[in-house]
Amino acid sequence: MKLARIRTADGVRPALLDANGGAHDISSVVPDISATTVSPDGMARLHKLSPDDYPLIEGEFAPILDDVRRMFCIGLNYSDHAAEAGMPIPDQPILFMKVCPVSGANDPVILPKGSEKTDWEVELGVIIGTRAHHISEAAALDHVAGYCVINDLSERAFQTEMGGQWVKGKSCDSFAPVGPWLVSADEVPDPQSLDLYLDVNGTRRQTGNTAKMIFGVAEIISYLSRFVTLMPGDIISTGTPPGVGMGMKPQQFLRVGDVVELGVEGLGIQRQKVEAYRP
Repeated sequence: MKLARIRTADGVRPALLDANGGAHDISSVVPDISATTVSPDGMARLHKLSPDDYPLIEGEFAPILDDVRRMFCIGLNYSDHAAEAGMPIPDQPILFMKVCPVSGANDPVILPKGSEKTDWEVELGVIIGTRAHHISEAAALDHVAGYCVINDLSERAFQTEMGGQWVKGKSCDSFAPVGPWLVSADEVPDPQSLDLYLDVNGTRRQTGNTAKMIFGVAEIISYLSRFVTLMPGDIISTGTPPGVGMGMKPQQFLRVGDVVELGVEGLGIQRQKVEAYRP
């Protein structure tokens, strides 16, 4: 099952996608795609629906959930990315957060004021569906509602050259494109076997597979649940493979007019144009 939120002339509508990618308006069943929707009862209800029973709609992809409260992120979670960043492989998951609003998959990326080092990062996203508190690794995937594509955009100077935690370099406006869809967990039987890629202006920059994660999805969820009670609607961004601009020689970063395309196997494609800061 693929769920999305579509911007239409009449406002954002929750949608169920058909096999051809058509979006069908299910607002007569649920008012929106929210934390309540991705709970087990909500997902079970939607699994019973047939897209063809509902009208087709057109529009752009809105943020995948209407009420994302928290977005947890794991840093340096691919050994070859840690190597290109010149940092040791972590012995425990590195946690930081994004505190900017979630964007639609194809919304523009806005360069922050004063930015010279805005970077790209394709990642597998995990959407929590069931409260998770001190859970085992064996039970962790039972708490997942679905998966999605995330571009963990980063301003590297803000992140690494200005002291303090990484949040300031990760949380600029437009730095959290999520989607285009939420793909239900039953359609992703093994989150550790998914190909990822990212292109900038048609040139391949990142290629990877989630099999190369240092900490797998189940381990990440179990680990985080030791410190934070994960709740339905929480999103976890699980780290990026090598090929980021910071790791290139010479380094390369996003500029106005660039186009970024990225995807995760079976989870859809994002496409963002880079635009200048506007007050």
